[in-house]
Amino acid sequence: MSDLFLTAFVFALFVAGLRKPFVWVLAYVYIDVLAPQKISWFLLQKLPISLIAFGLAFLGWAYADAKNGGRLTFRQILIAMLLAYCGATTIAADFPADALAKWDWVWKALVFAIFLPLTLRTRLRIEATALVMTLTAGAIIIPAGIKTLISGGGYGSLHLLVNDNVGLYEGSILSTVAIAIIPLALWLAGYGTIFRPDWRVKLFAWALCFACALMPVGTEARTGLVCLALLIAMSLRDVKRRVRYVVLIVAAGLLAVPFLPPSFTQRMETIGDHQADQSASTRLAVWQWTIGFANDHPFGGGFEAYRQNKLSVELVDTKTSGNTTAFQTTTVQDKARAYHSAYFEMLGEQGYPGLTLWLLLHILGVWQMERIYRRHRRDPDPDAAWIAPLASALQRSQIVYLVGSGFVGIAFQPFCYMIVALQCGLWSWTRRRDSARAAVVSVRPGRRDATAPPTGAAGVA
Repeated sequence: MSDLFLTAFVFALFVAGLRKPFVWVLAYVYIDVLAPQKISWFLLQKLPISLIAFGLAFLGWAYADAKNGGRLTFRQILIAMLLAYCGATTIAADFPADALAKWDWVWKALVFAIFLPLTLRTRLRIEATALVMTLTAGAIIIPAGIKTLISGGGYGSLHLLVNDNVGLYEGSILSTVAIAIIPLALWLAGYGTIFRPDWRVKLFAWALCFACALMPVGTEARTGLVCLALLIAMSLRDVKRRVRYVVLIVAAGLLAVPFLPPSFTQRMETIGDHQADQSASTRLAVWQWTIGFANDHPFGGGFEAYRQNKLSVELVDTKTSGNTTAFQTTTVQDKARAYHSAYFEMLGEQGYPGLTLWLLLHILGVWQMERIYRRHRRDPDPDAAWIAPLASALQRSQIVYLVGSGFVGIAFQPFCYMIVALQCGLWSWTRRRDSARAAVVSVRPGRRDATAPPTGAAGVA
């Protein structure tokens, strides 16, 4: 039954795009995030629906969408440079076949991140994209949250919609993305126009946020716990009663402790003792190896370059009995271990140039969202009340991603590049709006040739 529903829904999106081509853009977002072809066991599994939606989105924009004011921002140019550089390193990769397998989905994520802002010409389109991203991720997170409440979850045992440990269906990635969408869900509940902010919308949004907060517990991903703590700290900027907020958060945390599964508590305790945990110790060894590799190969080894690493990890087991503490050291040999960090993923695969482009892309995003927030947070125009909160939400989502990616290899995660694309779209839209308003203000009475530029006009950002 679920297979029939998914098939009907996907084809309904394709048909709806015949009237409104932007729906094809939303269809690709939905398919890329949820991967319904992996959930399906019949028709969708046999069709290249992702490629179909990808092509329709471009064709719809090329032939039916207005192009006024649509220009590349500097960050889109950075993505294009990163795309070209990754293509070059793929050609010269140390593991050509494996590199091509990763390139097969990376190029689509980067190209779509360049393309998406060109279609986000209105507030409605920006909101619709954020809504589809949030609800589609929620389709994975909500069932996982229910399972966590019922069974407590467990590391590697929280069965999601598909039995596939890639994309959002991998525990640490899902945990990071779940925390990252909380700001977007709250913004949609407060400023949405597609679903007006009534009590039902707000109740659903808070329920979704609760499910998102459960993901670090359900997946037992330490990354998610760090991201959640960071998001709580960042939220202090916009909270009016900060003391009450802190007290409530601390109280909620203390009340939740007795209900946490023992396995979660034991796994979280390894955050402060990496020498006793093989996973954490191996990550440090991989990171040290990657630095040495990059020094010898400053332009990187191409995708999947980690497959050549060989590691020797020392684990220290501490046992205390009374006043006596005994240390036992065990040496473990390992090889071909993944980076478990987007920063070292970029360094090892794309070298120092690729890492520089990637860092510049994201640092500029944080700065641009801060600039929009400060410029519009006191905007007297009631129609602009949504701009600063959205900039703040996108900034928090990106910072959560940047911190979470320090512990999981998601340098090219498509969902995170959609957040970047939303930022680029908002940056372009506000630039056009601000330019148009400035032109109107500068017009002097009596000047016949003084006309305000159209809303779509803007320079290169």
